[in-house]
Amino acid sequence: MRILVLCTHNSARSQMAEGWLRHWAEQIGLPAQVFSAGTEKTRVKPEAVSVMAEVGIDLSGHTSKTLFELPDPWNFDLVLTVCDAAAERCPAYPAQTQRRHVSFPDPSGRELAEWRRVRDALGRMSEYLLRELKAGRWPSEESLVEAAGLQRG
Repeated sequence: MRILVLCTHNSARSQMAEGWLRHWAEQIGLPAQVFSAGTEKTRVKPEAVSVMAEVGIDLSGHTSKTLFELPDPWNFDLVLTVCDAAAERCPAYPAQTQRRHVSFPDPSGRELAEWRRVRDALGRMSEYLLRELKAGRWPSEESLVEAAGLQRG
């Protein structure tokens, strides 16, 4: 199973989701390769590294990258977009893949409490997603939003 998380800058939400997905894949025993990328390359925000460290997930070695910097970029079983801009700009994907979109609020420029809220929502969604995949089910976007504790809108 190869999973790609896309966001605009690959600096916060997609990095945290990558960390959570790797964590949960290991915890539940789902063999998965997890990557994140952005439609633009910037830097990983220190707040993302800090709040993930609080839950024991190390992002300190992560770097911001684009899809084209990933190994075998057109071979993913699942492409998950975590911000609206990335969903709109996500390139047409020539390979057979499942796509899901869950819009998480951007915590950039906000207090650490907002970073933690987004981190925890990403964690809940990631655990649910991987448990469903392990059971052989492709969860709907609506069920991912519900698992995250987010409201549509």
